[in-house]
Amino acid sequence: MDVTADGSEKYVIGVDYGTLSGRAVVVRVRDGKELGSGVFDYPHAVVTDALPADVAGDGAARLPGEWALQVPEDYRGVLRHAVPAAIADAGIDPAAVVGIATDFTACTMVPVTADGTPLNEVPGFANHPHAYVKLWRHHAAQPQADRINALAEERGEAWLPRYGGLISSEWEFAKGLQLLEEDPEAYAAMDHWVEAADWIVWQLCGNYVRNACTAGYKGIYQDGRYPSEEFLAALNPQFKDFVSAKLDHTIGRLGDAAGYLTAEAAAWTGLPEGIAVAVGNVDAHVTAPAARAVEPGQLVAIMGTSTCHVMNGAELREVPGMCGVVDGGIVDGLWGYEAGQSGVGDIFGWFTKYGVPPAYHQAAASAGQAIHEYLTELASGQAIGEHGLVALDWHSGNRSVLVDHELSGVIVGQTLATKPEDIYRALLEATAFGTRTIVDAFRDSGVPVQEFIVAGGLLKNRLLMQIYADVTGLQLSTIGSAQGPALGSAIHAAVAAGQYPDIRAAAAAMGAEPGAVYTPIPENVAAYEELFREYRTLHDYFGRGSNEVMHRLKAIQRATRNATILEGANA
Repeated sequence: MDVTADGSEKYVIGVDYGTLSGRAVVVRVRDGKELGSGVFDYPHAVVTDALPADVAGDGAARLPGEWALQVPEDYRGVLRHAVPAAIADAGIDPAAVVGIATDFTACTMVPVTADGTPLNEVPGFANHPHAYVKLWRHHAAQPQADRINALAEERGEAWLPRYGGLISSEWEFAKGLQLLEEDPEAYAAMDHWVEAADWIVWQLCGNYVRNACTAGYKGIYQDGRYPSEEFLAALNPQFKDFVSAKLDHTIGRLGDAAGYLTAEAAAWTGLPEGIAVAVGNVDAHVTAPAARAVEPGQLVAIMGTSTCHVMNGAELREVPGMCGVVDGGIVDGLWGYEAGQSGVGDIFGWFTKYGVPPAYHQAAASAGQAIHEYLTELASGQAIGEHGLVALDWHSGNRSVLVDHELSGVIVGQTLATKPEDIYRALLEATAFGTRTIVDAFRDSGVPVQEFIVAGGLLKNRLLMQIYADVTGLQLSTIGSAQGPALGSAIHAAVAAGQYPDIRAAAAAMGAEPGAVYTPIPENVAAYEELFREYRTLHDYFGRGSNEVMHRLKAIQRATRNATILEGANA
């Protein structure tokens, strides 16, 4: 089934929607070979300070703290630019493409009308912040998440343990409740509260199909149902019919076809009208098949701006602080577990942008290196613990295991002798300690981690990979593809197009071979064990209620920012 009737090759397209760009890859069906790729940077990137004037018009609204929005037209741009660029790069005949699939960051939400039009494109709503896409790292719904968690615990809701005991402010219900309470007009005008993963599929095939992955992990959909109307009404009487009126929709299985490419989408992409469009999926979860990690015990960490950890398990276990466990959430027949860290590459990027003096940037340029390469080289020469620092990786809050986006970063041990490379290495180590905390939570709950596989852009940093192997004590292998999520989407496209019977079969044929392998160094493991104990002391002190200073500072910051915005609006 891997060639056309005349003996020519068949191809599929995988499109990976990241935080700052979308990338498309052309993949050969019979063996998963990646033949060409294209990238499109979102023109509006992440909107955090004020709505973009070219979309919202003059006097574009300013945003409070902890907001992160995007412009949906940027997502269409990926289809118009990255997909044709990938086809051109591959040098293939588009007529040989039999399917397309997409993956998305999650939980990224789009408020739309009945026909799928984003609310910010509806006349009268361009200057409503709540009419735009709420990106995964929009954390302004933490107060709503706190109320959801408190009420669910008080009522003993059966679904709460499936999410480690806490629902995140990043997810569908908290963000939806924030929309209702802060902009009732926009909430009333919204017909569907749609994951971006499903909205882009809707754009491609004209059908709205809700994917099983985000419904389970981000939408509190367990055992065939959502939280009850009674629960929602107790949160807010106007929220009672949120599920039935705004959220509930036909759910599609991963790897199935949601529909077929429309004439309009064919014109955007240059692909044949009528080819299969796979049900949407999440960037992390599609990567597991790309890494051939579809069996229990294989933990895949997709490391980029943030990190998502996914793994299959044969049995249902309740793991404290997990993002969720979903039946068939990665592949049919197994329980899919998810955890994550809200900031990883973002933390490194923040430090190089704001914490590294010009002399270091100049030295890096003189050496022909990027600043990350330069700092990594300097940090590589240090012995473990030589910098005298330990950091908490909470600059974007904590996704797992504390599920609290009011938490913030800490670096302990700085002196007047501390150098940028010291802090940089401490931040690398902090993210590894965060992953170790997640691995320990899995193991302690009866979900064994036997393999550790890394995908994503950060696998290129060899020092970082060795630190992760030493901190976790696990042999670490990297995926042999620079486009793991896009390859994973292409695998789903091949199944949706009928080229393979299921994801397992497609992964076996099309998944990437392992890349570099990192083995824990015994003396490093012992040295990091001592530092990890210090990390855990700080982790529990600031994260488990001993000292609420981070929450108090966040409240002061939020009140001050909101007062400043109000003063500006009244001036």
